[in-house]
Amino acid sequence: MEFSLGFRSAVYLLLLLQATFSVFISTAEGYDTRILLSSNDTTGQRHTKGYCSMYDICGARSDGKVLNCPFGSPAVKPDDLLSSKIQSLCPTITGNVCCTAAQFDTLRSQVQQAIPLLVGCPACLRNFLNLFCEMSCSPDQSLFINVTSASMVNGSLTVDGIEYYITDTFGEGLYESCKDVKFGTMNTRAMDFIGAGAKNFGEWYAFIGRKVELYIPGSPYQMSFKPAAPESSGMMPMNVSAYSCGDTSLGCSCGDCPASSVCSSSTPPSLHKEGSCSVKIGSLRATCIEFSMTIIYIILISLFIGWNLLYRRRKLNPASRTKPFMNAASVEEFPTVGQQKDVNQQKDATIRMQMFEDYRQTRKGVQLSLVQEYISKFYRMYGTWVARHPALLLSLSLAIILLLCLGLIRFEVETRPEKLWVGPGSRAAKEKQFFDSHLAPFYRIEQLILATMPDGVNGKPSTIVTENNIKLLFEIQKKVDGIRANHSGSLVSLSDICLKPLGQDCATQSVLQYFKMEPSNYDKFGGLEHVQYCFQHYTSTDTCMSAFKAPLDPSTALGGFSGNNYSQASAFIVTYPVNNGIDRESNESKKAVAWEKAFVQLAKDELLAMAQSQHLTLAFSSESSIEEELKRESSADAITIMISYLVMFGYISLTLGYTPRLTSFYISSKVLLGLSGVILVMLSVLGSVGIFSAMGIKSTLIIMEVIPFLVLAVGVDNMCILVHAVKRKPLDMPLEGRISEALVEVGPSITLASLSEVLAFAVGSFIPMPACRVFSMFAALAVLLDFLLQITAFVALIVFDFKRTESKRIDCFPCIKISGSHADQSEGMTEQKLGLLSRYMKEIHAPFLGIWLVKIAVVSAFAGLTLASIALCPRIEPGLEQKIVLPKDSYLQGYFDNVTEHLRIGPPVYFVLKNYNYSLESEQTDKLCSISHCDSNSLLNEIARASLVPESTYIAKPAASWLDDFLVWLSPEAFGCCRKFTNESYCPPNDQPPCCSSSNSACGIGGVCKDCTTCFLHSDLQNGRPSTEQFKEKLPWFLDALPSSDCAKGGHGAYTNTVELEGYENSIIKASAFRTYHTPLNNQIDFVNSLRAAREFSSRISHSLKMEIFPYSVFYMFFEQYLDIWRTALVNLAIAIGAVFVVCLIISCSFWSSLIILLVITMVVVDLMGVMAVLGIQLNAVSVVNLIMSVGIAVEFCVHITHAFSLSSGSKDERMKEALSTMGASVFSGITLTKLVGVLVLCFSRTEVFVVYYFQMYLALVILGFLHGLVFLPVVLSMWGPPSRCLPMPKEDRSTVC
Repeated sequence: MEFSLGFRSAVYLLLLLQATFSVFISTAEGYDTRILLSSNDTTGQRHTKGYCSMYDICGARSDGKVLNCPFGSPAVKPDDLLSSKIQSLCPTITGNVCCTAAQFDTLRSQVQQAIPLLVGCPACLRNFLNLFCEMSCSPDQSLFINVTSASMVNGSLTVDGIEYYITDTFGEGLYESCKDVKFGTMNTRAMDFIGAGAKNFGEWYAFIGRKVELYIPGSPYQMSFKPAAPESSGMMPMNVSAYSCGDTSLGCSCGDCPASSVCSSSTPPSLHKEGSCSVKIGSLRATCIEFSMTIIYIILISLFIGWNLLYRRRKLNPASRTKPFMNAASVEEFPTVGQQKDVNQQKDATIRMQMFEDYRQTRKGVQLSLVQEYISKFYRMYGTWVARHPALLLSLSLAIILLLCLGLIRFEVETRPEKLWVGPGSRAAKEKQFFDSHLAPFYRIEQLILATMPDGVNGKPSTIVTENNIKLLFEIQKKVDGIRANHSGSLVSLSDICLKPLGQDCATQSVLQYFKMEPSNYDKFGGLEHVQYCFQHYTSTDTCMSAFKAPLDPSTALGGFSGNNYSQASAFIVTYPVNNGIDRESNESKKAVAWEKAFVQLAKDELLAMAQSQHLTLAFSSESSIEEELKRESSADAITIMISYLVMFGYISLTLGYTPRLTSFYISSKVLLGLSGVILVMLSVLGSVGIFSAMGIKSTLIIMEVIPFLVLAVGVDNMCILVHAVKRKPLDMPLEGRISEALVEVGPSITLASLSEVLAFAVGSFIPMPACRVFSMFAALAVLLDFLLQITAFVALIVFDFKRTESKRIDCFPCIKISGSHADQSEGMTEQKLGLLSRYMKEIHAPFLGIWLVKIAVVSAFAGLTLASIALCPRIEPGLEQKIVLPKDSYLQGYFDNVTEHLRIGPPVYFVLKNYNYSLESEQTDKLCSISHCDSNSLLNEIARASLVPESTYIAKPAASWLDDFLVWLSPEAFGCCRKFTNESYCPPNDQPPCCSSSNSACGIGGVCKDCTTCFLHSDLQNGRPSTEQFKEKLPWFLDALPSSDCAKGGHGAYTNTVELEGYENSIIKASAFRTYHTPLNNQIDFVNSLRAAREFSSRISHSLKMEIFPYSVFYMFFEQYLDIWRTALVNLAIAIGAVFVVCLIISCSFWSSLIILLVITMVVVDLMGVMAVLGIQLNAVSVVNLIMSVGIAVEFCVHITHAFSLSSGSKDERMKEALSTMGASVFSGITLTKLVGVLVLCFSRTEVFVVYYFQMYLALVILGFLHGLVFLPVVLSMWGPPSRCLPMPKEDRSTVC
């Protein structure tokens, strides 16, 4: 939010105009007689060389401003003292003069208002002084000044109107030399103050010569600037040579004179366009990556189809049928395996059972890796032990996990954004710490936006600038001023905490400042007309000055306007800057937070209704609003999440049981087992949180919202696989045998999947972003604990549940035992029947995927989907819209909409300089400043140059420079600024105490300050620069100097917190800052790009100047993560996927299987990113976490199917069907359907972040996982799958083959 602090720049222009004209012209509040003169009334003697038109002072206005005499007289030879004074200010005037000593003293005291604004560009200053020196003291004054009217004031005739003949050449030169001169304190041009923003010299002349009423700043009469005099008058235009700002002898800086030849070689930074590469084919235009992916797809599909056609032709050729060894072996040696399974499922299950019972015989039939062999051996012995001691194992497991949960007593949730998104080693965090500790913390912002509604005719909002709306704003302000917040028993008001640049009034940014924040001034100042007048003259009218003694730029207090058409603004923007503390726990910060809560409550309870009663909208925000709303968001969707969990629990209970039968469902159902499994999942999450809480690591909302879903998905899948594996075993086998063989069958794949997931999440702990790092740590431990509970406590629960079923006890009420005909029904046949999903997978799904054309279509479609996703990935933008993370009913939703619609100014940005060596020998001063004699490539000149191309640099204005203003303040030309008493102590300007008492109606050059002199003469400085000692001595004077009309360059207020004086006596200023502004930033990508551009700029300048410079803005800390979010995402995804590949390779010892799993997981992740691009989901910490999580979920879809395929026998098509019939149903019911029913509930969430990042991304993940795991993967396995682990056996031993 732009502010102008610590100066009264409106008075500058007022007194500047007085300086130029009240020296020799006048008017009066009431005049007795007006005399009109014309050129015909003059004589030849009156307009000749050496003759004056206005000589001496003949009166004074009621406000004390002197008035010149309208009488012509010969020019007078001044005494030596007056001549030397005139020469010091007006070197072009020599010999006789047309001004008295009193006239010159008045001229000198008045032009000093403009000198501090222009002294940085000597050419402009010289031209400006020549304009007025010639007018008031030129010996040939009568040749170009014609008094056209006069008035009687107190009995004396005084000047009332003039014509000033001046060539256009001089006017053009004057304007061109001054138009780009900066006024650093305001981050704007000096022309805005001395010329009301004139666009050419004609407008500047018109501003100077306009007629205003008494006591209104400006000219008291109409002054006419004319380029040529009538021929009969004998007059000729004033044509003193105008200096060009590019004149190297006068040393204007590049910032003040970009057209200088010295600066022409330094071109502004070029506009950098990213992603501009495109290919146009006819009317269709595509990016290069899209075109490349299309070409690659065409080539790959052509090769794939060609290879398949060739392969099928060779396969159908009898001469070549013996070449593929594996296919021949499959066809010739096992011609009826598939048929045998289809005909007799019971016999096939018995064969597998016999194989598992004879371990030695199994070793002959299955070639396991060394790791798998040890794992299988462990699970065989472990399963037998568990079946015999389930109570002991369950008790031990629960005792350990409950012990881990004790850490929850130290549970805390981290909601501070800076702790969530910014790592401790973050550059932005370090820079913020440096800025806050060495300079001052950035102020807190409280804001109101009062706006009109669109009308029903053209849909555009009407103007907010009406009398009723301004009066409503006064009422709102009265309510805000009346806030008294309670903090530790004391009442806190806005005045207690607000930012006060000069220590008196709050720097509130509001149009009410045009009335000094006083309702009584509304009618007194002129009401609505005064407001509209101040929109155009806020820098030039004393009555438009704010209560905190600074001009108020309308663009900071209005919104919804175009260009400078402030009167058509559709919104009032009221900003309350509040002091901030370095420590959020400090008393200053706590007082501010207490007031902010009261402010928000007032806006909700009263201000909103007041605005609506006038058919207006009101949006509001405080510094702590986002954090408070995030806390509320954590509980906003508690019901939604609970419903989601209940739905998943209900489904799990159904899917674990047998096919429902009315006669036995109360026995065969597994509701209690499903509930117990869900409880174990929750305990694993709580155990993970408990361990880290005990270690002092805070949890986050992401952890509480994402990890339960993640662990539930993994846990339910494992539960389904374990239960279904036990159910597949024949009832005639003892329970301990069924448990043991089930663990041998599925234990290795569960172990492989779980370890892969744990490792995949564990690598995320190396992410520098705290939210992602903490999530990865919690997730890895939660998945590990869930796995351990699944193979311990849940296996024990399976034992108890199957014992319950066999003893015919009711589910959920195991103490009740049922007897009767229904209970006597044979469960053996029931358990041997395939379930509905298994039958679908075996009889429909798998055969369909085995069709050759279907395989071609599946591979082509999935390859196209992946390549299309790669082409779409560049469209994913980094960022996280603030509206998304807030509840839909949050008051901040409307506030952010209003900010985007109405705000016309960007956030401030500081270029912070470390260890500035101000000694004269270091020459660093010239490398930084932008006034005369500064280097053309200095820091401030480069900032000014960057502001010329805001599209790429995002820098809107030249920087406010304390160094420039300090050097100008020291300059002897600015004789009203740096002054000293005879005792060498600081002497303030003449319009400040003690030089000017507040009781005096006017201030002059007399009194206690009459003997004050400038701090330095020209001879005291070296090329305009102070020595090291002079710099050291006068810098504190400058920073304590109050700005005023006589010296606008005082540093107090504007630069109080931009220079660190601690230790500066050693010629080193440890920290200082130069303030400018970003362009309006309307979306997340603008914030990210502005940070990137600022850092690139400062890096280039630091390297060029050999100085340490960094940019700082309050939002940098939160957007730094997005500079490297792509690298963070890709690196961690690569590590996670790589970790899965390594684990798979170690456990399975099959490079080909591991490679296929790697391919499928990668495709799932890439396709998910493609969905993000299509749905417009941004890349941020939440989506990166979801992408990492997708690796773990994808493992569940791939590993079990691939493992079952490896242990199956027969042809690849038969093995694919066998894998789908055994594991496909478990994967589909355990992950796909479970997550699907749970995720669908999230679409009703009240928070957009759940809908976008959890519902949409989770739904896409589940669908993509299902399609890749149960459609694409089986096709790939059937075509290029690894060889079977089953070894060929002699014909007589085929009954034991896998």
